Amino acid sequence: MAAGERLEQGEGSGHRPQEYGVLVVGILSVSTASILIRLAGSEAPPLAVGAWRLLLATLFLAPVAWPRLRREWRLLGRREILALLGSSLALTLHFAAWLYSLSLTTVASSVILVSTNPIFVGLASHFLLRERVGWRTTLAIGITVVGSIIVSYGDLAFSGWALLGNALALVGAVAGSAYILLGRGVRRRLSTWAYVWPCYGLAGLFLLLICLATGQPLLGYTPQTLLILALLALVPQILGHSAFNWALGRFSPILVTVALLGEPIGATALAFLVLHEAPSQMTFIGGPLILAGILLASLAEARPADGPRR
Repeated sequence: MAAGERLEQGEGSGHRPQEYGVLVVGILSVSTASILIRLAGSEAPPLAVGAWRLLLATLFLAPVAWPRLRREWRLLGRREILALLGSSLALTLHFAAWLYSLSLTTVASSVILVSTNPIFVGLASHFLLRERVGWRTTLAIGITVVGSIIVSYGDLAFSGWALLGNALALVGAVAGSAYILLGRGVRRRLSTWAYVWPCYGLAGLFLLLICLATGQPLLGYTPQTLLILALLALVPQILGHSAFNWALGRFSPILVTVALLGEPIGATALAFLVLHEAPSQMTFIGGPLILAGILLASLAEARPADGPRR
């Protein structure tokens, strides 16, 4: 039995109410990310926000995660170590693309589009793993594409850069899908903290290097901005992302992906309440289509009878 499975008993058995509670905490936590990023972005550039978020999260988790990683590192082979590095690079690209997206388009559109992971997981399964995509997944992709076009058209009134912002959100979704797929095998070997700690740390260092290379300021922020950056590390990163990484060791990836659909709804509501940013009328049409496509793709992944595998 792998260390991650030994250290987190109960995987594959009946789920207790508190385990579903972790998913709820994860949804509520990640829903705050886009709002905190926007607030910090009034002073800090996007990549600096990402670097601070990940490096502070790594620092906060060090006392808990480092002892576990030292014990479990010997369980990783060369393939898992390369997958861990690839997962960290994918997480770097995910944050870089999405953080810039939030500065160019609406919170609602950015968060909805960056949540289209199941679509890209389905495409990766077909083209990379050579698994046949059934009609449900094909339909889900079509619905999501239509919804994305509608949302992007509506966002043109928000900013002339909105199309680029929406495209970057989709790049973030692709990178996020790679992060999930690459980390799945490593996650079977390591417990939650032992897995997320090096991922967060490496991604934070990669973003830090990019900031230094491009001259983005990392210091000189007001205490209010520093507090927001600390909250980003504690709430959406440690509580949110880590809750979903923990859930991947207990629940099926499909259930976790469906649970993530709560983030766009929560983030849109918070954007309206905190930032007074209302979604465009087209978002109310295209957004539900995208969410329906994500849900359909997730359900299709859970149906082995959707077509033979090869």
